[in-house]
Amino acid sequence: MNKTIGLFAHVDAGKTTLAEQLLYLTHTIQERGRVDHRNAYMDNHDIEKERGITVFADQAIMPFQGSTYYLIDTPGHVDFSPEMERAIQVMDAAVVVISAVEGVEGHTETVWQLLRKYGVPTFFFLNKIDRTGADPERVLEEIRRELTEDVCLISEGDKLHEGGMSPSLAEAVAERDERLLEQYIDQGFDAGTWLSAMRKMIQDGRCFPCFSGSALQSIGVSHFLLQLDSLLHTDYDREAEFSGRVYKIRHDDQGTRLTYIKALSGKLRVRDEVTYHGGPAGMREKITGIRLVHGKKFTMVDEVSAGDLFVVTGLSSASAGDGLGALGGRTVYELVPTLKSKVQFDSSVHPKDMLRIFRLLDAEDPSLSVQWDEASQGIHLHVMGTIQLEVLQRIVDERFGHRIEFAEPEILYKETIAHPSIGSGHFEPLKHYAEVHLKLEPGERNSGIVFANACHPDMLPVNYQHLVAQHIGEREHHGLLTGSPLTDMKITLLKGRAHNKHTHGGDFREATFRALRQGLEKTTSLLLEPYYQFKIKVELEHIGRLLSDLTQAKATFEPPDTTGDKVTVTGTAPVSTLMNYAMELAAYTKGRGAITLTYGGYDRCHNEEEVIRRIGYDKNADPEYTSSSIFCAKGAGYAVPWDEADKLMHV
Repeated sequence: MNKTIGLFAHVDAGKTTLAEQLLYLTHTIQERGRVDHRNAYMDNHDIEKERGITVFADQAIMPFQGSTYYLIDTPGHVDFSPEMERAIQVMDAAVVVISAVEGVEGHTETVWQLLRKYGVPTFFFLNKIDRTGADPERVLEEIRRELTEDVCLISEGDKLHEGGMSPSLAEAVAERDERLLEQYIDQGFDAGTWLSAMRKMIQDGRCFPCFSGSALQSIGVSHFLLQLDSLLHTDYDREAEFSGRVYKIRHDDQGTRLTYIKALSGKLRVRDEVTYHGGPAGMREKITGIRLVHGKKFTMVDEVSAGDLFVVTGLSSASAGDGLGALGGRTVYELVPTLKSKVQFDSSVHPKDMLRIFRLLDAEDPSLSVQWDEASQGIHLHVMGTIQLEVLQRIVDERFGHRIEFAEPEILYKETIAHPSIGSGHFEPLKHYAEVHLKLEPGERNSGIVFANACHPDMLPVNYQHLVAQHIGEREHHGLLTGSPLTDMKITLLKGRAHNKHTHGGDFREATFRALRQGLEKTTSLLLEPYYQFKIKVELEHIGRLLSDLTQAKATFEPPDTTGDKVTVTGTAPVSTLMNYAMELAAYTKGRGAITLTYGGYDRCHNEEEVIRRIGYDKNADPEYTSSSIFCAKGAGYAVPWDEADKLMHV
C-alpha cells in the first residue's frame, strides 16, 4: 500500500527532527541527524543547514509494515508557504507538529486552513513534552479552541494496531457517529468496527487524532507511527487509466527539467505519452525517464503505479498543479505573494541572460511571477518576504555564479473598475485589419479576471474569437492609475470584425488590448491593496496599546476576546501597515505577544491618492498599451484618440 504523508509546523516546532526519527525507526537511515548539527537527512541544501529552517519540500521513501511511505518535509517559514501549498495537493495525510511549550502559533493556523481547504486527513503531534514549560493539556485545549473541537487524544495505552482502545477514546469516537453510539450502548465496544469507523471519520475530516512525545528524545514516536499506520488506509486503482498531478518542477545540474508527479491511478512507463494542460491546445509528450527520489538520491525505474511519488524527464512545459492523463485541469493556488521587488545585478551581465535564469526559477516557483519591464530594462518578481529574497540571492550565486541584490520590496497593488463600460479597439495599418468590442464589468472582490463570449460566429469567425480570449488571458494587463495588474473584472467579447485577406493573428492582439484600454478610459478605476487577516494575543495590560496601534494601522477588528489574563483581537488590516508589526509587538510585550498574519485577499486601498502620486504612472507613456485606435485612409494608417474612435468603428 502506497501512502504519502506530509509534515507541517511553525518554525522550530521540531518537524524536521520528527522526520529524522521516522526515517531512523523504519531503518531508512542508519544515523539520526539534527537540525542544530546541520546534518538532518531531509535538509539537503546548504541554505537549510545554515539557517536551520526547511526551505524546500524535500521527500524520502520509507518502508513500514508492508506499506511504502512517501514522506514530505514541508517548509515551516511563512515566506515559503507557496512551496508548502503545492506539496499539499499530493498528500494522503498530514502531520501537524506543534510545540508543547509554545502551542498553536501563527504558521500553524495558516497550515490548518490550507489542509481543511484541500480536505487532507490530519494528525497532530505535540512535540517537546520533555522541555521545561511544556504543557500538553494546555496545548490540546488551544487546538480545541483555535483549530478544531474534533481532536481526539490517543495515549500510549491506545494500541489500535493490536485492537486496543481506551474507554475514553472509544466513547469519543462513538459520540461522533449516531449508529456507532447506539451499538456502543446496546452491545459495547468492538475493536474492528471502531477502527474502521475511526478511519472513515479521519478521511472525512470529522476526527483528528492527537499524539504527544519528544522527537529529539524519541519519546512516543514509535507509538505514533504504529497508530498512524493502522489509521491511514489508501485505495489506489492501478488497473485504471493513468492520471497524475504535477506538484513541483526542478532542474538537475545539467539543466534537465525534472517534473515531480503523484500518480493517482493506473501505471506509467518509460516511453509512454501523457497529455497535460501546457497551452490552449494542450500538450502530449513522451516520458524519457522515471526516477524515484530519496533525499538527495535518485533511483531509475521503468514503471510506477498509482500512489507513487516520482520524477520524470521529457515533459517540457508541465507546471505545478497540472493534471496529467485522465485527470486534466490545473489547480489554482490560494497563497499569493503581496510584495514585489526588482533584481539588481552587475552591468557586465546581459539583462536577457539574467532573465533566462529567473525564467527557470519561475518555472520552479510559479508564485514568483517573473516579469520583464521593457521601459526600465529590469526584472521584477513577486515575493512573500525578505527571507525569500535572501534565499534567492544564494540560489542565483550557487547555481548560476552571479552575485545579485534586490531593491527594497514594495506592496503589490492591483486595480479594478467601479462601473461597467464598453471598450472598442480598431487596428488597421496598411494590409492589417482587426476590430474588437468588449464589455467590462466589475467582478466580486478577489474573483480575478473572468472572460465571457457573447459574439455570434456570423459576426466574427470562431477562430478569431478564440484569439481574443487568448490575448485576454495571456498576461496581466495594466490599469490606468498605477500600471498595476487588473483584477476583479468580467470581460465579455460582444462583437468584432476580421478581413478575409488582410487579417493576421497579431492584429487581434492589438485590437483587443486597445479595446480593453479604451473601456478603462470610459469608467472609474479603483486601486486595491492586499490585506492581512490577523489574530493578535497580548496580556491584559497591553490591550490599550494594541487597540491604539490597530486603529492607526487602519485595521477593522472584532471586540477583544478575554480569557484569563490574555486578550485576543482578530480582524483585517492592510499589509502595508501591519507587515512589520511583529517586531514592534515583541518589543513592547517583551516577547510574550503573539501575532498570526494570513493573506486575506485584496480590497480598496486605504491611501489611494498617496500611492498614485508616489508611483507616478503615466498612462499615456506606457509602451505596451495605448487606448488609441488605428484606422486606414488613402493607403496609410492614422491614430484616433480613444474618445473619438467610437464614431469611426466599422461594426
